[in-house]
Amino acid sequence: MAAEQDPEGRAAARPLLTDLYQATMALGYWRAGRAQEAAEFELFFRRCPFGGAFALAAGLRDCVRFVRDFRLTDADVQFLASVLPPDTDPAFFQHLRALDCSGVTVRALPEGSLAFPSVPLLQVSGPLLVVQLLETPLLCLVSYASLVATNAARLRLIAGPEKRLLELGLRRAQGPDGGLTASTYSYLGGFDGSSNMLAGQLRGVPVAGTLAHSFITSFSGTEVPPEPMLAPAAGQGPRVDLVACVETWLERVCGHLGLGVQEPHRGERAAFVAYALAFPRAFQGLLDTYSVRRSGLPNFLAVALALEELGYQAVGVRLDSGDLLQQAQEARGVFRTVAAQFRVPWLESIPIAVSNNIDEQELARLSQKLVSVGGQPRMKLTEDPEKQTLPGSKAAFRLLGSDGALLLDVLQLAEEPPPQAGQELRVWPRGTQESCTVRPVHVEPLLRLWVQQGQLCEPLPSLAESRAFAQQSLSRLSPAHRWLEQPALYQVALSEKLRALVDRLSAEVPSENPLLGAA
Repeated sequence: MAAEQDPEGRAAARPLLTDLYQATMALGYWRAGRAQEAAEFELFFRRCPFGGAFALAAGLRDCVRFVRDFRLTDADVQFLASVLPPDTDPAFFQHLRALDCSGVTVRALPEGSLAFPSVPLLQVSGPLLVVQLLETPLLCLVSYASLVATNAARLRLIAGPEKRLLELGLRRAQGPDGGLTASTYSYLGGFDGSSNMLAGQLRGVPVAGTLAHSFITSFSGTEVPPEPMLAPAAGQGPRVDLVACVETWLERVCGHLGLGVQEPHRGERAAFVAYALAFPRAFQGLLDTYSVRRSGLPNFLAVALALEELGYQAVGVRLDSGDLLQQAQEARGVFRTVAAQFRVPWLESIPIAVSNNIDEQELARLSQKLVSVGGQPRMKLTEDPEKQTLPGSKAAFRLLGSDGALLLDVLQLAEEPPPQAGQELRVWPRGTQESCTVRPVHVEPLLRLWVQQGQLCEPLPSLAESRAFAQQSLSRLSPAHRWLEQPALYQVALSEKLRALVDRLSAEVPSENPLLGAA
């Protein structure tokens, strides 16, 4: 019943979507009497994905749902008992049965925010044992969602605001959960919709799609539609035999294109007619099942022009194989000449969709870690500077210039006063040994409080609202940060106090420490 009242709940992650070592550490904390000790962890990334200069934060809605619904069932606890040592104190499992997130607080970037290396996407604080159990599932929920949203945003930047982008990857997705996540966050990142109907049902993603090659190849051309008659779009006038009308138009189209009427594939034409009878107001042709030039195009045009006689307008065509750019250019040329020949102006600009493993280059061619325990800052030290974590509970701010341009992001300890607009600030950009000063005209706090002591602090935006916010966020990027290759790097800096803490903790560890370099 709960799933029916809350459809998204059917897609929610379960508490045991975690690593075994999280459970073994939880037992260790409990045995040491530290289960209720205050702790905080944060999720972040070290480098922007895809060689770019930005990422989009995503997955917050799923994370908040997971935290608010987190309870271990009897079946969960029984399974944990089966994988932990047989002599584990039964009192530990009683403790697990009583766990919830009533003591957990979540701060995070709003979904659709620009995110940069080292800036936390998510901060979670609460009892040590509980937040340890939350770490892996929250990382899982944030990481893939942000990766998909970022990829979608990059493709949207390439395509521009006017092109229609659809996600059609369900059949190649990483399982059903991966498919639902990809469809959801492709939409958040800027796609117009998805073929995934479950994403539409559960998440409100607009669904779209037409027909596949299998539909076309299932027709031989000998089929007789049980009802070939089609009424005019206006609803007035006699019904017309669409099959006969298409055959008449085929002769005219083939004559114009210099083709014999026997060349276009009969089965393909029969499939187009069947689809047009079912969807006369949304007819779209898939052109490359056989030959685009000698079959797909003339068959599509014959059906589209027959529909046009009845007041219907085909919505477009799709190409799914071969040199998509060359075929699209050739198809556009044919549409222009046919539009002029038969005086059908809308045909000249009919949309041409392309699919089949479209990556950034092809599209361009076509157009965490634990950081605080018991209030004491903790830092992962390693010989690889990229894998060092930043200690302490932190706040993050975005500094902007007079024109609203992004200057840099600043990380500081939560106890520090926030930067002030108009005041000079000394910061230490990550990856450099020198400080610099900056005087922001505007200051934006980045991490918002979403859950406090297990209670939702403000309503979560809808998926559509987060999608709009993502596009607004991307519009603030400078052109240099949008480059696909070798983009300008956006600066993330540390406050003087945080930088001093990093230096102090680093100096406290002897250079011969055998733990250095450990994962």
